Formats: sequence, structure tokens, C-alpha cells
Amino acid sequence: MPELPEVEVTRRGLDARLAGSTVTAVTIRDPRLRFPVPSDLPRILDGQRLRGIERRGKYLLFGFARGTLIAHLGMSGSLRLAAHGAPHDAHERVEIAFGAVAMRLRDPRRFGLMLWTAGEAAAHPLIAGLGIEPLGDEFDGSWLFRATRGRTAAIKSALMDSHLVVGIGNVYAAESLFRAGIRPLTPAGRLSRTRCGRLAAAVRETLDEAIRAGGSSLRDYVDAAGTPGCFQLRHDVYGRAGEPCRKCGTPIRVSRLAQRSSFHCPRCQR
Repeated sequence: MPELPEVEVTRRGLDARLAGSTVTAVTIRDPRLRFPVPSDLPRILDGQRLRGIERRGKYLLFGFARGTLIAHLGMSGSLRLAAHGAPHDAHERVEIAFGAVAMRLRDPRRFGLMLWTAGEAAAHPLIAGLGIEPLGDEFDGSWLFRATRGRTAAIKSALMDSHLVVGIGNVYAAESLFRAGIRPLTPAGRLSRTRCGRLAAAVRETLDEAIRAGGSSLRDYVDAAGTPGCFQLRHDVYGRAGEPCRKCGTPIRVSRLAQRSSFHCPRCQR
């Protein structure tokens, strides 16, 4: 699933090309996503000017004068730019044209979404319950220490809890914990203030580096221009089970946590 870096890279690419442009056509080729694409979306968007695109967690918020288009890439989706009228493939579900340029939602597994809200996006049920942004000013060691008191869940699970902090999935939780030297199964509530500070800094550093590298392309992800990311080449633990740790040479271990593969170095992470 695209995580915060991939969604942010997509946002920046789309916003640079489309902000200030007017919708000239909307084509729904297959409405069967996580939630059905509204059948009246072409009527709603036609003639509206896109003010800009924001990100909230893994959601993209397309701001228009009369409301907000909420999009999510799901497990394998991407939003790509193409020439309006260019050939499309079977996995492209929705196309929104801005004159000669079109934005296409490509989603092979159909776990993504594209919904309209006429109210405040922050009040929408999909957005209202989200936690804080890990790249925002509020996220630091002190906040993480307070937020994890009394939590018995593994720290990796806590990092991936979108009601606590948004956008951190399996890949970046694993990489951040490695950089901080913390084992994924450590109970969140047992982390000291010092270790929370180290982990918060590692999360921000990892996400920032991943964004600069264009994200991680593990399967289907490409950015708005169709270019894959390259941060996967820098992964220290994720997807490297049995390979030597880049720091100490110990083989990377993989275990199961909340039905997901979890990677760590048994020597560097305590």
C-alpha cells in the first residue's frame, strides 16, 4: 500500500500541474472501488476550478469552490497524468480532464476511493478520526511519550495506528524502528522519554528521505508522471530477511505482527 511518502510525492506532482486548472470532463470507467464512485461526479466537477491539493494521512484532498474531492490510492493504486484522449488500460477507473491534461486513477485491486463532500473535508467520517501528522510540528518525542503511556501494544503497531499518527505503514515503521534501534515488538508504553525522542526523530528523518527519493516502489507504485520511486534501494530491513544487516552484519529477521511481516536486526534493535 502506498504510504505517506508515496502519497505526498503524488500530491506534489499533481498540484504543480493541476492547481488553478478547470475541470472540463469526468469519465467514470468503473465505479466499483472501496466505496462506489458517485454517479453524479461528472456533473458536480464540470466547470469547477481546482484550488489546490492537500494531503491528510494517506488521503488526497482536492479543493474546489463547492467542496472537496477525497481520494485514496488503496493497496495498489496511483494517480497519473496523461494527455486527454490518450489510450487507457483496463485498470484505469476514473479520469478527470483539465483541458488537454487528464488525471487518471489506476487501481488494479480496486481498494482505492474517490468521493465528494460538499462540507468541510476535516469533518468527513474518513478524515475526522485521523491522528496527527508525523511531519507536523506537534509530532516529537514528548508527544510520542505522552501518547504511548499505558499502551501495551507493540510500538510498531502503535506507529501504524492511524487514529494515533497517520501515514506510517509497514515499510516506514520498520525502517524508522531500525534507525532508532528499537525492536518492533517492544510494548509502546515501556519506551522511555529518551527512546521516544530518538524514534520520533527517526520517523521524520525516514519519511523526509523517502519523499526526496520519490517514495518506495515495491509493486505498482509510480508517481504522477509514471516514474517509480527509489527509496526501496535504501531499505535497511524491510524485505531483507536473511540478508546481512548493513550496520553489523547480523542476518535480518522476519516475524509476524498483526498478520504482517515484520523485519528487524536482532543485534542493532533492542
